[in-house]
Parts: sequence; structure tokens; C-alpha cells
Amino acid sequence: MTGTSEQKRATGRVWLITGANSGFGRAIAEAALAAGDTVVAAARRPETLDDLAAAHPDRVVPVRLDVTDQAGIAAVVADTLLWYGRIDVLVNNAGRGLIGAVEEYTDRELRDLMELHFFGPAALTRAVLPHMRAQGSGAVVQLSSMGGRFSFPGVGAYSATKFALEGLSEALALEVAQFGIKVLIVEPGAFRTSFAGAGALAQAAVIPAYDSVVGPVRTGLPESDGKQPGDPAKAAAAILAALDAERTPLRLALGNDAVDAILGNLDAAGRELREWEKVGRSTDLDAE
Repeated sequence: MTGTSEQKRATGRVWLITGANSGFGRAIAEAALAAGDTVVAAARRPETLDDLAAAHPDRVVPVRLDVTDQAGIAAVVADTLLWYGRIDVLVNNAGRGLIGAVEEYTDRELRDLMELHFFGPAALTRAVLPHMRAQGSGAVVQLSSMGGRFSFPGVGAYSATKFALEGLSEALALEVAQFGIKVLIVEPGAFRTSFAGAGALAQAAVIPAYDSVVGPVRTGLPESDGKQPGDPAKAAAAILAALDAERTPLRLALGNDAVDAILGNLDAAGRELREWEKVGRSTDLDAE
């Protein structure tokens, strides 16, 4: 935390962004600032945001937050409301990767990733909703992934957490629309963030039997670092445009790879459903 409880004057919208020191979090913070807004930038190491705060001393407040810390979440939300009186946009962005076959994951690895990608965002969302409901407006942005729509070998744990977040957010969107609150699920493909960088991807213990299907992911993801086609600045601009739209989409796929892969997955799911439709319809009590 910043160690101050003094009231501050907000310019534009007030954003609370987790993982704001790098990747999509940093890009979204910069886009919000460029739009004239105010950013409470949360990170486990807020000193990594000193340059952003120095460039925008009246509109950036770095705060220390580990999104798996429930008490920390309550404190950051309370301080933001004390400083500015409102939170207009919550961006749940903090996250990391984990590579491994399902048999390779430990319970601890699965639980830790779920704490980071699901329980943390859920707690932050619950913390801001009473205030957004009272003000009759607001937006919750959930950073998911194209891996939140479908999965593939080696990323089952990551996808499971994003599937959970998307399911929660889909229900949330229907529940809070009546209060003027928007929910936006962002599903990026491969972007030039720190996600695949050295030391950023955790690796489960290796069972050699899975090398043929998981091995290419273990080597391919780290090797893609710095070569990904997606531009985080363009992604941030797209997110702001979606929030400002009269009809904000529930899901926003970003990147040609994400759009192509999600369309392909939807087509395959539709074909499978139609192939087995007759069997599915035959299971009701009154079915012939």
C-alpha cells in the first residue's frame, strides 16, 4: 500500500488493474491514462510501477497486492474508494502459466493456480460490486485466454482456471446488467507479453510417457517469447473500445490466432453436437 489515506482527485474514470506492471495489465493502464483516466495500479512489486507513476504523478497510484490475499484485496478496494470515492473499471489481469499433462500436476499446483486465476478475481469482483451497484455503473474486465474456450495438451490446468472464470463471469454478466454494470471477458491469443518469458512459465514434473504430446508445448511456448504476433497496445485499445461501445460484447477474442482457433473449435463442437443430437434427444422419459 502507499501508506496514505488522503483523499485524491480523480480525472476521468477510476480503474483498478491487477498485474499492472507488465503485459496486458501495463498496456491497459497506459491506454486508460492516454484516455485521460486515473489508474490504481496493483502489483506484487509496486516499485516496478515507479516510472509510470512518475510520468503521471496525479493519475497513477501504485499499490501492493497479491490477489490471493483476501485481506489485501479488501484493503486495496477500501483505500481506492477512500481516495476517489468510486471504482469505474476493475481489470482482473494478474496471472501466470503452468505447463504439464493432467497426470503430471500436483494438487498444490492446481490449487495455487485456481487461487490466482479464479478465487482472487472472484473476491475482487465481489468487493467492488456493492459500490458499482450503488453508483449504477461500472465494468468488470476478466482477462481470460483463447484457452478459456478450448484446451489442448499441456495446458489443462491453465485452461481449467480460465474455464471456471468464464463460467462465473457469464452468470455475473446476466446478474449485474440490471445495475448498469458491464462484464467483458477478454480472450487473447499469443501476444508479446512476459507470459512466455524466461522464468514466467511454471513446469510440472515430467512423466516421459507424455513427451510426444506435451513436449512440443514445453519447448514451443518459451521459444515463442518475443515472436508472438499480438501487440498488447492494440489489445488494450480494443478493450477500451469494447467497454465504450453501446453494446459491449460478453467475450472479446483478440488476435488472428485466437479468432481462428475459437471459430474452429465452435464449428467442431457444433458438428459433434449434431452428430450425437439424436442420441441426446432419445434420453427423455417420453422419447420414442
